Amino acid sequence: MGRSRNELGFIDASSATLPPSAFASVQGVPRREPSSSYYIPVRRKFGLSLAAGLAWMAFSVFAAQGWIEQLSSVVGAVPAWLAIFGIAIFPGFMNAFLVSSLLLDRRPPISVRTENLPGITILVAAYNEEASIVSTIESIARQHYPGPMQVIVINDGSTDATAEKLAGLDYGWLQVVTLEKNAGKSSALNVGLGLTKFRLTITVDGDSYLYRNALRNLVGRYLSDPPDTKAVAGAVLVRNSRRNLVTRIQEWDYFHGIAAIKRLQSLYQGTLVAQGAFSIYETATLRSLGGWADTVGEDIVLTWAMLERGYRVGFAENACLFTNAPERWGQFIKQRQRWSRGLIEAFKTHWRLLFKPRMSTVFIWWNLLFPYMDLVYTVVFIPGLVLALFGIYWIAGPMTLLVLPLALLVNYVMFRIQSKMFLEQGLKVRSNLRGFTFYALLYSMVLQPACVIGYLQEVFNRSKTWGTK
Repeated sequence: MGRSRNELGFIDASSATLPPSAFASVQGVPRREPSSSYYIPVRRKFGLSLAAGLAWMAFSVFAAQGWIEQLSSVVGAVPAWLAIFGIAIFPGFMNAFLVSSLLLDRRPPISVRTENLPGITILVAAYNEEASIVSTIESIARQHYPGPMQVIVINDGSTDATAEKLAGLDYGWLQVVTLEKNAGKSSALNVGLGLTKFRLTITVDGDSYLYRNALRNLVGRYLSDPPDTKAVAGAVLVRNSRRNLVTRIQEWDYFHGIAAIKRLQSLYQGTLVAQGAFSIYETATLRSLGGWADTVGEDIVLTWAMLERGYRVGFAENACLFTNAPERWGQFIKQRQRWSRGLIEAFKTHWRLLFKPRMSTVFIWWNLLFPYMDLVYTVVFIPGLVLALFGIYWIAGPMTLLVLPLALLVNYVMFRIQSKMFLEQGLKVRSNLRGFTFYALLYSMVLQPACVIGYLQEVFNRSKTWGTK
């Protein structure tokens, strides 16, 4: 049976690879017609969404009274309240706030013409990327960016054939810098920053593939956003999505969770991570901040430095880049440990953001709750599931089903929004029901314990390596 364009799923690397003529035929970016519907100011959207989250939270506390009393009789009142708030109350508030915000969100159209755009410098930090670096550079070439372009590949002491692969490329705008010894991603990017000659800098990972119009859409969004915008994150999706079950599950995380959160944060004028995999920055701002710090999570630390200065960080949901996700659970766990360590690094350096009076501050506090919620999920909820198998419903029981309707609504809203973006970009949505099943049922059981380990690693200051991005 044939599959329709709206069918559940995603595209992989093969379907993302279009011939040069397909890229050349694109004349700009899709423009959304002005809406005649009533405009709701952003601050009012924030207030409505916050009210929805608090209302759901109040309802959850009321409905959970019996559950709290039962658990209190076993472990005491304080542990019971801490456990149930971490398992159900706070996640419920976040989901209600998220779905309300997404329903109210109306992305502004790109307001600049994209036939002629300013010069850009693209930095590609590469370490042992022999299998993908040529494809990455060729995907940049196929963009046919309508403006001056400088691409700097920093070969960070690779021990494989990365240097040989790069030597075989012949593009006038390509510059290769080879470091004799591996210095780390932040150091490699800073070397490239020192050679940057344009006012806009874009970072791209060495194992990625830029989908059609990605550069136009990213630069167009940056130029269309308010003047205090100093960075815009692109949309990162899974390239090797059909490799195995591990990548199929992550496909949903990138397509749903990560994209939806960035869209939400951008709505309230403060995307928390302009990820190194694909983002645009104002070069002067990068230099004024000293470039990328020598940290595990160099991208989140840099983004928070911008937010602490009062700058805005946006999100271009239609600037799509496909990247290789970890293909083994061990690689995935290391990646998420690194991300968790980056979060703690950001709090260590930019804790003042907790007290900055702006809408995006709610997400800083939101992130402050993640270590607590991940810990409760790991040491309380997962054991509670085991107890439930033996008929003991202290933790996981009928009351936990309260969060399911809201979780299903959140996933439905995210899917509809992302599917619309895919349709606008000419991307085909393919079947991935098996990946979603494991994503919904088992993903958190791997993700959240991995995050807890990452937090502890950063607390005890373990050394860092390039590792998994």
